[in-house]
Amino acid sequence: MSNLELAPSVMRFYGETVNEDSRLRSSADGRMELARTQELLRRFLPPTPARVLDVGGGTGIHAEWLVKDGYEVALVDPVPRHVEAASAVCPAAVGDARALVEPDDSFDVVQLLGPLYHLPNPSDRRQALAEALRVAKPGGLVAAAAINRYASLFEHVTYAHLHTPRIHASVSKILETAVYDGVRGFTLSYFHRAEELVAELVAAGLQNVQVFGIEGPAWSLVKATEQQPGDGPTDDLIASAMAAARMAEPYPELLAASSHLLAVGWAPDGNQ
Repeated sequence: MSNLELAPSVMRFYGETVNEDSRLRSSADGRMELARTQELLRRFLPPTPARVLDVGGGTGIHAEWLVKDGYEVALVDPVPRHVEAASAVCPAAVGDARALVEPDDSFDVVQLLGPLYHLPNPSDRRQALAEALRVAKPGGLVAAAAINRYASLFEHVTYAHLHTPRIHASVSKILETAVYDGVRGFTLSYFHRAEELVAELVAAGLQNVQVFGIEGPAWSLVKATEQQPGDGPTDDLIASAMAAARMAEPYPELLAASSHLLAVGWAPDGNQ
């Protein structure tokens, strides 16, 4: 989509079908994603109080912990249902990552922890990152999340149906094209390689860009255990998977095994 409208499947998925807040709070891999995103962002966030713009912030699940940490958070999301829920957490408004209404140089932190997922057109992703950079203060932090190119390969093994013809064909197409068309189940989505995500932030003008695997290389073991009969993954298994995510950070080759990626970079500070 490149006309500042989201694909109907995206609006339908988040507006009518799925509760993203529930996924991050209840599923084992969702809880890992939330905890690791917090952990990684807290390494780079400026001291409180600082202004954070949560672009595509959904129901406010990240805004909630940021507010509790002492940050001044504003949220923008294209889904009215999300904005209504997020308004209980922080100031929230319907808006598009590609056309922010916020003024230039107005936030210490701008985070896009979802918009890049659903913008398969490269020009749309460039526009969203350009907008993030525009509203970030000089030297401000910009953080952008992406779905890993190979996430569907690992995920559909956890559901024990990757070998079936329909799923095999669907995942093969994602691996070939980096796009899921949103016809069934999930919504229109774009899947990044780690080096591609870094390149997009650098091309936008961000500096000192770093990329991390959010859940790390063992997340699919946790998810597979959750899908099987029984009590689900133990606390020790989840703790071990979290430890694997941290241990994998110095090894770029392991980024391909994480479900989501997080890239951080900084706006030029005007002194360089």
